[in-house]
Amino acid sequence: MSKRVGIIGVGYVGLVTGACLAEVGHQVYGIDSNTAKIDMLHRGEVPIYEPGLDALIKKNMAEGRLAFGTDTAECVKRSDILFICVNTPPKENGQADLRYVELAARSIAQAMDGYRILVDKSTVPVHTGAKVRETIKRHNKAGLEFDIVSNPEFLREGSAVQDALKPDRIVVGVTSKRAARIMRELYEPFGAPIIVTDIESAEIIKHACNSFLAMKISFINSIATICEAAGANIDKVVEGMALDARIGGRFLQAGIGYGGSCFPKDVSAFIHISQELGYDFEILKAVEKVNAAQRTRFIKKIEETLWVVGDKTIGVLGLAFKPNTDDMRNAPSIDIIQTLQKEGAKVRAYDPVAMPNARRIFEGVEFCKDPYEVAHGADALVIVTEWDEFKALDLERVRALLNQPVIIDGRNVFDPARMDELGFIYKSVGR
Repeated sequence: MSKRVGIIGVGYVGLVTGACLAEVGHQVYGIDSNTAKIDMLHRGEVPIYEPGLDALIKKNMAEGRLAFGTDTAECVKRSDILFICVNTPPKENGQADLRYVELAARSIAQAMDGYRILVDKSTVPVHTGAKVRETIKRHNKAGLEFDIVSNPEFLREGSAVQDALKPDRIVVGVTSKRAARIMRELYEPFGAPIIVTDIESAEIIKHACNSFLAMKISFINSIATICEAAGANIDKVVEGMALDARIGGRFLQAGIGYGGSCFPKDVSAFIHISQELGYDFEILKAVEKVNAAQRTRFIKKIEETLWVVGDKTIGVLGLAFKPNTDDMRNAPSIDIIQTLQKEGAKVRAYDPVAMPNARRIFEGVEFCKDPYEVAHGADALVIVTEWDEFKALDLERVRALLNQPVIIDGRNVFDPARMDELGFIYKSVGR
């Protein structure tokens, strides 16, 4: 049964959510206050890089199921279900800034002309649903009926379209049977298990999931440090752990820590939420500490390998916080490059898609057309993001281009034995 869906905020979550809801047959109208972004979409351009999203948006716009604008009242008029997908940036104390959620709720309330379902899709602290409900009541002067739903997203940048079209579960927090029925109908085409719960539980599920995954990353990076000190191999340790069905192998890849917009923000927010509820979440504080230390440890590895960093040319492969995205938010490359520059190194870099965003962050970095240009005349090559393109490098060509055959690999892309055979000075993580 086709639904009329409004998307408030067409950033990363809003664009993917809207495009995928349109793909299964719903009528979707997305709005954003950023007119430049809407103009791009009208021209057939997508403001973010996400595999498969460009084609999905163009297809559904052409077939009349997906449209964009800037007017909240128009969006409310054209929709029965309204997804709030606005930004919730962290404040200095780690608390989520909910000003855009409040503004969206207020704007929707003022434009309502009948029953609507408001869906919190942005990652928000527990009890946000109650705050949104109160905001709607205050500004909905006609006293019209409405429902609040918490429907957290579980999208991974780089595979978000597949995550949205083929979810492993859909979480819906509701307070009425009417809202539960409509949300089930909305998501029926996806064929995924639907968990219907109270709003507070749904809100906590998202923070609990991301915090747990961040904890796995910090845990395995701690084990990698122990492996280096003991002369063990983190790859074999992970292999032995991953075959235990209780543990599994996902998010157990040692490296230089997590970044992006979700894990850092959500872990910090969950710590703050827990404090407000009277609980000191010490485990998550340690997760943050380990993640920060992992970047520092990797920089030290570069320094120890090169002895003197100043006046050396260092090539950096990968700038985005992970492969298959152009997202530079909290990317490890930022700390690494800026520290190397402060020590007097000349940095040249390459990333398949993130360089336009990186140019707005870095000064004095030479951006190159491909990995081989990065390697040409460099004193060392540093791998920060594990793009498939880097895994397929002609390593003999790379060795010939480097001043010294030095590779410091923060993502364990290559096999140490093969690198030794090829004559590289090769440093990785936990091996």
